[in-house]
Amino acid sequence: MERARKFVMVAAVGLVMFLYSSVFTVQQWQRVLVLQFGEVQRAITKPGLYFKLPLVNNVYYFDGRILSLDAEPERYLTSEKKNVIVDSFVKWRIADVQRFYTSVGGDESAANLRLLQIIKDGLRGEFGKRTIQDVVSGERTQIMAVLSSEANSAAQGFGIDVVDVRIKRIDLPREVSSSVYRRMEAERERVAKELRSQGSEASERIRADADRQREVTLAEAFRDAELIRGEGDATATQIYANAYNRDRDFFNFYRSLAAYRTTFKGGKDMLVLSPSMAFFRFLKDPLGGAGAASPAH
Repeated sequence: MERARKFVMVAAVGLVMFLYSSVFTVQQWQRVLVLQFGEVQRAITKPGLYFKLPLVNNVYYFDGRILSLDAEPERYLTSEKKNVIVDSFVKWRIADVQRFYTSVGGDESAANLRLLQIIKDGLRGEFGKRTIQDVVSGERTQIMAVLSSEANSAAQGFGIDVVDVRIKRIDLPREVSSSVYRRMEAERERVAKELRSQGSEASERIRADADRQREVTLAEAFRDAELIRGEGDATATQIYANAYNRDRDFFNFYRSLAAYRTTFKGGKDMLVLSPSMAFFRFLKDPLGGAGAASPAH
């Protein structure tokens, strides 16, 4: 009786262990291969609870999420035979777990090495077609698109799906950087000189136009002033003539007073003149000799 109880207990424990070793689970992010004596029996990509034969089937788990391959910076030659240092990375995932296992043994490190060689060959080919200016600023997006497409096609044989290829940065070696900077500096200096020359030309043109307008304005102002002065002189002459014709004696008297005022305004002036001159006629006679002449008429 005691032996029977022990046998049942041992059998129950053995059954539990057998059932435990016969069951395995697959998570959402996992890919699983079930091997039977080293030969692939089935591939599992859906999550859930699965069964296997203990000691007959072996289960291998693989990460089905997107993985990153961060490559070390490498030197590549452009079409100008100039070196550039390129830092890139690759996003990939296992697309066919059975092919991945048979091609690289299911080893992520081996897959990274294969994929890295593909990316290097692609970068070497793409950079060899382009100049430094193209790869630095002009066609980087196009290069990454071509690399992603070509790398994905080549990696299908390993059961790998290349999600994206990105170039993080492109640097120039120190010797190339100095040459490029000197060329850029010379180009900027040339552009600056050209802009200064254009500015000087525009400045001279504006200055010459301003001088011309100034001369024209002054000439027109002088012309208008002379016209106005001439008209004023003509008007004054006409006024003088009209005044003279209205009362010639008074006009002569007034002009003589103006002449006296102008001549003797200093107070210390000396004139050597004959008293019989007509200049002094109003000093001798308030009528300027007109009163003496009237009786003669």
